[in-house]
Amino acid sequence: MANGLRAVIDVDGLDEVITRLRVQGFSTIGPTCRDGAIVYDEIEATGELPRGWADDQDAGTYRLVRRDDEALFGYAVGPHSWKQYLHPPGELLFEVRRDGGGFVIEERPEPKSRYAFIGVRACELAAIGVQDRVLVESEHPAGGYSVRRGEAFLLAVDCGEPGGSCFCVSMGTGPGVSSGFDLALTELMSGEHRFLVRVGSDAGAAVLGEVASREATGEDLAEARRVVEMAGARMGRHLDTDGLPVLLAENLEHPRWDDVARRCLTCTNCTLVCPTCFCSTVEDLTTLDGQRAQRWQRWDSCFTLGFSELHGSPVRHSTRGRYRQWLTHKLGTWWEQFGESGCVGCGRCITWCPVGIDMTAEVAALRRPGVDASANPEEVR
Repeated sequence: MANGLRAVIDVDGLDEVITRLRVQGFSTIGPTCRDGAIVYDEIEATGELPRGWADDQDAGTYRLVRRDDEALFGYAVGPHSWKQYLHPPGELLFEVRRDGGGFVIEERPEPKSRYAFIGVRACELAAIGVQDRVLVESEHPAGGYSVRRGEAFLLAVDCGEPGGSCFCVSMGTGPGVSSGFDLALTELMSGEHRFLVRVGSDAGAAVLGEVASREATGEDLAEARRVVEMAGARMGRHLDTDGLPVLLAENLEHPRWDDVARRCLTCTNCTLVCPTCFCSTVEDLTTLDGQRAQRWQRWDSCFTLGFSELHGSPVRHSTRGRYRQWLTHKLGTWWEQFGESGCVGCGRCITWCPVGIDMTAEVAALRRPGVDASANPEEVR
């Protein structure tokens, strides 16, 4: 079965795909409804997917709503990203223990799971690609991430329902999946509930080869194109990226930074939900008897006061400086470091900001300094 093949499976076929992956030893991680949100967790069958659910999102707003059909992937994205599995919030780096008169160093434990991610959107594939370049393709690759990423199986899904805060079209990252997957689905709901499947790797071809499928027809292909085209036309936000790094670099003292600082809580929500933010710190833990110590890597955020601390004092004392650092790095200086943007347009930072700060409105305000976006963000989109 050649890569690029297009076939069609039904819901039972998708169930069999998940079963095949579990038989191969993968922990199958996918979307499921919990605590009023669509989150990522281990699943064993399609019955655990958010069947018939969508999400209503806007700046500082998220709620689940019922669809009028039984779509399994009829939502945008929730608060979780695949980052929590590939680049986990806490990771043991090594352990030191006393042994007689000396010390023994126990290296990083091997990852315990091989992950198969079910339902990865195009923007999320782009985010995984960004983290690959930062954490794998750098001069000093992250060992744990490299192992987990190398063993991961990615079952992607074209987005058919963008959220109110989505702007992946602006970033060139979606809504259709184009590369970086093992298998990719387009959910088709007209007539028979079915999935157009595209093969993107030999591993994907091997899994699909064990599942009952039929050849895709011209009607299947046309409907799949319409799903993606309609999603692209319904983006909730737009970000003008033309000359954006220069715009940010030339406006470091713009009064807009003071305005956003009056609203920002420096709560770090935006960096926690962001699928590309990778900053971390290290924490040393020692047992009370002094016989054992551990070094952990933990997520950190440029919004915390101590993140930029040097010689006992933080570099960025103000909320203004910390928000400016985050936005100018994400959309500007990331290009200098990694040759691409640090934003994929998923909109999570907008949705999950408690005060609804909208990066697309902030950039628009820098382009049109006479407009006060805090009063009415719609004016500057």
